[in-house]
Amino acid sequence: MQNTRLTKLLEFLAAEPNDPFVLYALATEYNTQNDAEKAFGYYLELIEKHPDYVGTYYHLGKLYEKNQDTEKAILVYKEGMLQARKKGDNHAFSELQGAYNSAMGLDYEDD
Repeated sequence: MQNTRLTKLLEFLAAEPNDPFVLYALATEYNTQNDAEKAFGYYLELIEKHPDYVGTYYHLGKLYEKNQDTEKAILVYKEGMLQARKKGDNHAFSELQGAYNSAMGLDYEDD
């Protein structure tokens, strides 16, 4: 089923190469398939071409963390929070802030 989904997404990309949703869907699909190289490629393309597509920052940051690059993850979360503020997307800001705090070791738990 994943190959069918990936094939369809690549067809959508050929038809609409600058559609941020298609780029995001491809990045997510490759991430799900553990193809970090392609996932990074599409997430980074999204940030470059569509910096206001705020969902990208959370998932890109998590991918950096998964690949043991916490410093880059923190930078991505910070940029994502700035973009979320610009858009007035408080939900995305909150999620990014939580991810940032966790990456920084600032997530607090009640005992």
